[in-house]
Amino acid sequence: MNFRDRIHPQLRAWYDASPGFDFDNLEEFVPKCNAAELTNLKEDPEVIARDCMIPGPDGGPDVKVRIYEPKERGEALLPCLFFYHGGGFLFGTVYRQETLCQQYVKNVGCVVISVEYRLAPQWKAPAPLMDCYAALTWVYDQGEDIGVDNTRLAVAGLSAGGNLAAAICLYARDKKGPKICLQMPLYGELDYTLDSLSAHEITDRKVWCRYNCEKSWEHFLPSGVMPNQYSSPALAKDLTGLPPLFSYIGQLDPGRSENIEYWNRLMDAGVEVEYHIFPGCYHCFELGVPDADYSKKAYELMFAAMRKAFAKA
Repeated sequence: MNFRDRIHPQLRAWYDASPGFDFDNLEEFVPKCNAAELTNLKEDPEVIARDCMIPGPDGGPDVKVRIYEPKERGEALLPCLFFYHGGGFLFGTVYRQETLCQQYVKNVGCVVISVEYRLAPQWKAPAPLMDCYAALTWVYDQGEDIGVDNTRLAVAGLSAGGNLAAAICLYARDKKGPKICLQMPLYGELDYTLDSLSAHEITDRKVWCRYNCEKSWEHFLPSGVMPNQYSSPALAKDLTGLPPLFSYIGQLDPGRSENIEYWNRLMDAGVEVEYHIFPGCYHCFELGVPDADYSKKAYELMFAAMRKAFAKA
């Protein structure tokens, strides 16, 4: 059976049209992606979005964030989701997953803070994580002033952003920083070794594949420095004391094996975990084909997990 035949029928048209990711020509590819993000922006009448600059980490530049909140929100403080976009650490902005951030606001009734973290190859680890942590502490300190209940903070990220969502939970725990009530590292890049079954299995370059993972890690990790748990969360030895996790991944994702192993290790460490595997689905399937049955199910499960976590916090 070839790779296309393994894909769910509702996802094949996107696969057929996909040009893949041109990581061999980043100078052309990244500006093209950024321009497309701005072109695809659509306002939602139920959501207010605004950009602002906040203080960055010590010694680093200020960080741009995009804040989403319900247009009709009343006076009550709202829970907050920090969102880290995907893009292999190489491309993407706060506008990359605009529609998804709007959906979080409408379906969960929360504030969303999308963080424009620094990107490779100009910036290496740990710069992106430090930007995300600066945003976390800024919102925690501002709290009521920006309408956020700082006792109900969650983190979510896609792919490279999934790495950051997992890493910031480890970092905040170790630094005794703000408490996070839910982590959602979705199909995250967690293990730099790429020494898993699925990392070797998924090689079709029309979808996110082993080659893309290799390029992503190559540009993200500083040369001559051994990765640690904050750059490659799968390296973490101690997973106790971390927030509850919700996640999902497609069976045809190169990160399938490393994510499932990480989730299972969290369970073994006593962390509350809910995860789902969607057969016939490639990396970012729910973004590419949001109306597919599995995509709608993934969103439904994710929004429910958020509502549950915010209600318990």
